[in-house]
Amino acid sequence: MSGVEARLGLDGLAWYKSSYSAGNGGECVEVAVLPGKGRVHVRDCKDTTRAALAVEPTARAAFVEFAAL
Repeated sequence: MSGVEARLGLDGLAWYKSSYSAGNGGECVEVAVLPGKGRVHVRDCKDTTRAALAVEPTARAAFVEFAAL
């Protein structure tokens, strides 16, 4: 994620806006990786007060591959 600025959340995670997010503000997804645990956290960046989804990296990769079809 080079060239992308991280936004540090209250949860201590560095959140990055996904490159798959729309630029017009409609759909917006942020991702963060928990160091040492390897879990990928995904949240709606329009409502960061809602709980994030935590998945294993292989599950996220499979989802992204499926969604790209």
